[in-house]
Amino acid sequence: MTSTAPDTVSATVTTTDPGTVPPHALRRVIETALEEDAPWGDVTSETLIPADATATAVLAAREPGVLSGGGVFAAVVQAVDPTVRTELHVADGTAFAAGQVLATVHGSARSVLRAERVALNLVQRLSGIATVTARHVDAVAGTGVRIADTRKTTPGLRALERYAVRCGGGHNHRNSLSDAVLAKDNHLAVLLAGGTAIGDAITEARRRLGHTVHLEVEVDRLDQVEAVVAAGVDTIMLDNFTPEQLVEGVRLVAGRALVEASGGVSLETVGRIARTGVDVVSVGALTHSARALDLGLDVRVDAAAPVDPA
Repeated sequence: MTSTAPDTVSATVTTTDPGTVPPHALRRVIETALEEDAPWGDVTSETLIPADATATAVLAAREPGVLSGGGVFAAVVQAVDPTVRTELHVADGTAFAAGQVLATVHGSARSVLRAERVALNLVQRLSGIATVTARHVDAVAGTGVRIADTRKTTPGLRALERYAVRCGGGHNHRNSLSDAVLAKDNHLAVLLAGGTAIGDAITEARRRLGHTVHLEVEVDRLDQVEAVVAAGVDTIMLDNFTPEQLVEGVRLVAGRALVEASGGVSLETVGRIARTGVDVVSVGALTHSARALDLGLDVRVDAAAPVDPA
């Protein structure tokens, strides 16, 4: 189900600093996006807009939401033309109202127009994710449960999209396949086909892993819980369990591991899932189904010299 932006959002969204996007990841995204959008320059602006024309543009919200990517927006403009000034009026992780001005840009009209689409695409995408995340966080308020993302991110944009989740008050799951062990249904299917019991596989994995590596295993049936927990996992993921099954799963785990609920989570169900006693609810829809928020860049040309007909 595709999430939509709320009519209202919490005035205070993040309880901690969402941090920053890793500079190397941001640079790579911006360079790729600008090369894709204008590989040989902006032929429209270079043909129609005088070279000495300047413009002021305002980034305005056309619907309420939570901002993420203000700095990304400014970085795109800076990459196009370091002389263009961008002033951010709203901090990332802050809720805003429809009609609110989020940033102001001033400088070369050609540069503003060249940066417009890429800058808007990114800030709209990230703010959409932050807004949907904030709605999920609001829905579990008071339970102590963490709302977490998944690896269901747009290829190449993971670092930015995970930052957007943090701006919305959510938390990040493992960043990549290199960060932690997470044995899912397909891993277990391969093991079982080879005659290896789940508990034995986990015990062997724990023996081979470094002591700092997190070990998580997904199960889809209650009768799998005891063998997995007894083998020494750090987190057990209860996948596509009903709320009643989650309650029973939490009882069986009995505090021996963190309990993560995943699968079939929506804004309508996340509150009930959080009240079952789980520690984490992971939601793929935060990134794979969030729509871009409706933000606009309204440009006003300040000065323009006449076009020389020659």
